[in-house]
Amino acid sequence: MKLNVYLSGEIHTDWRVQIIQGCQDADLNIEFSSAITDHEESDSAGDMLGDGQLDEKQGFWRDHKSAKVNAIRTKTLIAACDIAIIRFGDKYKQWNAAFDAGYCAALNKPYITLHSSDIIHPLKEVDAAAHAWATSVDQVVASLKYLCK
Repeated sequence: MKLNVYLSGEIHTDWRVQIIQGCQDADLNIEFSSAITDHEESDSAGDMLGDGQLDEKQGFWRDHKSAKVNAIRTKTLIAACDIAIIRFGDKYKQWNAAFDAGYCAALNKPYITLHSSDIIHPLKEVDAAAHAWATSVDQVVASLKYLCK
């Protein structure tokens, strides 16, 4: 079975690389996709748009335009995936990841959350809609191995 897996969430650790490597080591037939993980590139995704009338180089309008451009990619890839892995790190709040989880739930796309036990409470609604909760990359890889059988 071939899976299309979308990797969503925090961008400050190499968890994506670890999952991809673990799945490659297990010879799993998985295609991975993700949002843009370069922070500056993501923040500037909409800089080419507009006429310069709305203070577009900073603040709300820059973020607004870039979020919309990034959403084109995110919505398309989530719609095309079979399952999403949504990672919540401990250092930063990943509101975008929570939004991706809600979008998956709205589309009835299965997703696995990946986070430590110390943030269970703030993610209770996100975890309630998830099909699984993992605390480690190894658990995610093991789940994907099972799904690919």
